[in-house]
Amino acid sequence: MTEQVWDYVGEKWEHIDQSIRDACKDLVLSDNQLRLVMQKLTEEINRGLSKETHDNAIVKCFTTYVQDLPNGTEKGNFLALDLGGTNFRVLLITLDGQNFDMKSKIYAIPQSLMLGTGIQLFDHIAQCLALFVKELNLQNEILPLGFTFSFPLTQYGLTKGHLVRWTKGFNCSGVIGEDVVALLEEAIGRRNDVKIDVCAILNDTTGTLMSCAWKNRNCRIGLIVGTGSNACYVEKTKNVQCAIPGNYAENKPHMLINTEWGAFGEEGILDFVITDFDRAIDENSINPTKQLFEKMISGMYMGELTRLVLEKLVNAGLLFGGKCSNNLRKRGKFFTKYVSEIENDPKGRYTNCRDVLAELGMPNVSDQDCENVRYVCSVVSRRAAHLVSAGIAALLNKMGENNVTVGIDGSVYRFHPHFHDLMTAKISELQKYKFDLMLSEDGSGRGAALVAAVASQRR
Repeated sequence: MTEQVWDYVGEKWEHIDQSIRDACKDLVLSDNQLRLVMQKLTEEINRGLSKETHDNAIVKCFTTYVQDLPNGTEKGNFLALDLGGTNFRVLLITLDGQNFDMKSKIYAIPQSLMLGTGIQLFDHIAQCLALFVKELNLQNEILPLGFTFSFPLTQYGLTKGHLVRWTKGFNCSGVIGEDVVALLEEAIGRRNDVKIDVCAILNDTTGTLMSCAWKNRNCRIGLIVGTGSNACYVEKTKNVQCAIPGNYAENKPHMLINTEWGAFGEEGILDFVITDFDRAIDENSINPTKQLFEKMISGMYMGELTRLVLEKLVNAGLLFGGKCSNNLRKRGKFFTKYVSEIENDPKGRYTNCRDVLAELGMPNVSDQDCENVRYVCSVVSRRAAHLVSAGIAALLNKMGENNVTVGIDGSVYRFHPHFHDLMTAKISELQKYKFDLMLSEDGSGRGAALVAAVASQRR
């Protein structure tokens, strides 16, 4: 292991004052705490899978009704629609055995639509979908579509999913409790200018798993660590008691389960690791008391968590001589990308850190201040990596198989310089099975098209 990564993974921080370590100590989790997280998550997953407790379970473990993984024989043109953040993607994927061609376009969702009506949102999506199809001159072809919808859904089949709650800054009216496939189909129907057959609705974890499984047959877990965090995994069909009989093949051995683990921690379950910083994040979010595990991990909150710790150190006189710019005191001004940039500085060099602090209105800071800032970034990001690792370790233990590949997507995992190494080390410490972590190259979009491909072939 290189010295630089060792500095982060091995906790060699000789130059950090004890008073700063003490201020951050609640963010540093022991293996015993992480094993307790694993135990509680496993209990919650079992509650989600059980017919008796599913309705009241915090970790819902929604059935996806995806039972077939790709096998490499899929052929044809397939559309994918990937909605899960402030942008959405439309993709055309052409499959022919192991050959694969992808065209895609990203469309923005303005804040006004994120907080407007469901009809406005779906009309916007249908308009962009139609533009994309016409640009490729495919408006007369019937195109199977896989719809990646990365919000909590109760699914009643492969093409029927009702929104449970909005997350990640969305709050469109008239959608909660509704079938989002029907809303999309109605919006496409209102235009009546393209021929699209919605074959499947899934979330980004399922898409990631399917995308990686197309290349690697051992992929059995899909993980997102980006704006939000969630995981899905392959469960034995006989354990999925909450599925609706008749909506799936009971003779098939496996089914993908979307855990929705972002909600883990609600109702006080994670109070033994939740800090005052987490409570401040939660109170100022648009969904207080919800998605607590996600708020400790994901990119939507990591920068703000770091800012809160830095502000506490300034107020205690332990950083920047007790004075800082107004920007550092403003909510949301310390972006998550700053954490990755600062931790990307080589040991003993602070180029990125100085650039970030200058951007925040603090151009003249000491080397020690930079080292302290980097320590805070590392404490926050390491905790996120260790909590994700505890979640994956719990799933590996539950599956009880060796050589499982975990397909991963999301900006935090993709861009943070040490996240992969931190996860590899910690998952290995927390459980005994052999595993691999695999970056999903083209996100959940290819996965959505693959679900559509598999579904349309099985029809």
